[in-house]
Amino acid sequence: MDLRHLRYFVTVAETGHMTRAAALLGMQQPPLSQQIKTLEQELGIALLHRHPKGVSLTDGGRQFLDEARRLLRDYHDMRDRMERLASGQHGLLSIGFTSSAAAHAYTPAVLRACRGEHPGIALSMTENNAAGLIDAIVKTRLHGGFLRVPVARPEGISFETLLSEPALLAVPLDHRLASVPRAATTPVPLAELEDEDLILVRRPGAPGLYANLLALCERDGVRPRSFVEVDRMMMNLNLVAAGAGITVVPASMRGVHAHSIVFRPMEKQARLEAPLTLAYRTHDQDGPMATFLALARRIALEHRDA
Repeated sequence: MDLRHLRYFVTVAETGHMTRAAALLGMQQPPLSQQIKTLEQELGIALLHRHPKGVSLTDGGRQFLDEARRLLRDYHDMRDRMERLASGQHGLLSIGFTSSAAAHAYTPAVLRACRGEHPGIALSMTENNAAGLIDAIVKTRLHGGFLRVPVARPEGISFETLLSEPALLAVPLDHRLASVPRAATTPVPLAELEDEDLILVRRPGAPGLYANLLALCERDGVRPRSFVEVDRMMMNLNLVAAGAGITVVPASMRGVHAHSIVFRPMEKQARLEAPLTLAYRTHDQDGPMATFLALARRIALEHRDA
């Protein structure tokens, strides 16, 4: 038995006439009659009473009609759901982000637009460090994730840079580097990091930005006094606010602990870029993920043009 047999039977039952049913189905009457007989043989029960003026349902036929209609209805509903899924307008989408990526106005704008423009996509969100996000994408626990600098580049994972911004030096309010005139706009020479306590995001979590900072220090012979490593950038800033040291963060995090931290640009020779990156499985670009990628790219373009 297949869906074709069910459709044939329902049409015959609803018209009450084999020839009229055949015309509606676009086939000849003898093959239709044979298909109905085959269905009855397969079920082991008579479905129709045949008489000169047409056909009528047996008791078993009436019960089978209800079941056939339900199965056809379920099939069409399933097909509609799959078509919506294939069109990218329906389905579950799991997206992660790092705390520093979430601090950029772009990230909540994308997530908000996805909810508003594509209500058929059930959006699930989670926060983790870059290493955790990439691992979850590789293991298919997430469809994609917003992060800064990739900590690894596994095969089959794409990393798309959507936006980029400068990194700023974050210093405690009572630090000597916070007390200069117009501190918020006056660049800091890299040499000022000599003998300073640096707070870095732990390298397995997000090494890129901080590895680049240490490379600049090594290039210029600048020797910070000590390093403290933490899991996330928000912890970075919590420690800076507590006076435990200084750090660098993406410019979009300016304003966190505004009453305890001063954010200063670095001099041109020590400029560090903090990209905003979307990671996703390279071959997972259909359905809701295709819709999300198009949306993410469009809003990134809007932010660049703003």
